[in-house]
Amino acid sequence: MAEQIGNPERPLRVAIVGAGPSGFYAAGALLKPTDLSVTVDMFERLPAPHGLVRYGVAPDHQNIKSVSKVYDRTADSENFRFFGNVEYGRDINHDDLRAHYDAVIYAVGAQSDRRLNIPGEDLPNSMSATEFVAWYNGHPDYVDLAPDLSCEAALVVGVGNVAMDVARILAKSADELKISDIADHALAALEQSNIKRVYVVARRGPAQSKFTNVEIREFGHLDVADVIVNKAELRLDAASSASVQDDTSAQKNMDYLNAYSEMGSTGKPHQVFFRFLLSPVEIIGDDGKIVAVKLEKNRLRPTNTGYINSEGTGEFETIECGMVLRSVGYKGLPLPGVPYNERRGTIPNDVGRIVDPATEKPLYGEYVVGWAKRGPTGVIGTNK
Repeated sequence: MAEQIGNPERPLRVAIVGAGPSGFYAAGALLKPTDLSVTVDMFERLPAPHGLVRYGVAPDHQNIKSVSKVYDRTADSENFRFFGNVEYGRDINHDDLRAHYDAVIYAVGAQSDRRLNIPGEDLPNSMSATEFVAWYNGHPDYVDLAPDLSCEAALVVGVGNVAMDVARILAKSADELKISDIADHALAALEQSNIKRVYVVARRGPAQSKFTNVEIREFGHLDVADVIVNKAELRLDAASSASVQDDTSAQKNMDYLNAYSEMGSTGKPHQVFFRFLLSPVEIIGDDGKIVAVKLEKNRLRPTNTGYINSEGTGEFETIECGMVLRSVGYKGLPLPGVPYNERRGTIPNDVGRIVDPATEKPLYGEYVVGWAKRGPTGVIGTNK
């Protein structure tokens, strides 16, 4: 007779690999009071839980970090256990988990940054925005990153929320940073920063920007930095104008950008420049240090699917800077024993059930959630 599971004597045993938002939302759903008895063991490579909420949210966005209280309530369940400092592939593996649990949920996120793949990208002080964020948030892997802030200009590639975060942190005064949740070592370094100009560079136009209204609005409240936007770069082509008509968020973003372009410089000692339709083609170094970035000017090209792409014009400009932070997307990395979609950087699945690519059939008892499931899209609550 088959063993009956899901009762108090023999609960359904579930392992979750990863302790970020998607892992905790999955655990919370499983541990809701029902007729099914469930135990959850969560494994995390780092000593502390909460993933990007702890190490990825900007330190001046402490209200967002308060979502961790929801995760703490899940962790208080008597049927929940957390195991930190346990790395998948080193301390535990696929066969271990399948032998001891009825189901395994992979909530490992998108662990890798996409690269620019241009000359000079590996020069010192060229890094991913994620690394910089982890450094100022006290991530144990990045405490010793030691970015060089002695230059007068930094260039941020990308216009998503992470790009906005790093640009804003670089443009804030020491007094503004002191009231945030920034790590002590990062505060000490940023207090000595010489950076006066921050360039935020977008491959496409302003209508295609991925930042939220809140993120762009915050730049208007910086104590020591003006926002500089070239009004000519805000002119929309027909396709962009049409796309904005049905997108209230994009309309508000355009309103903020137009307001900044009208305001111009007010005499503050620092500036944040938003530049559009530019793609970096080379990070220029001299004597082992970044001195500038060469960028190609782009134009927009609507595709047959309705997506508005960019293409180079063959014209170039150069922006002098000593630091480059890229924020152009993320992808997951393969896990030993788990299927992997190389093109998408995700775990292949059918509505969360992991699929064997060879047979296209679900693997019994194996699931994926969050960015590892769908790719790096959405905000924290999207992982519910």
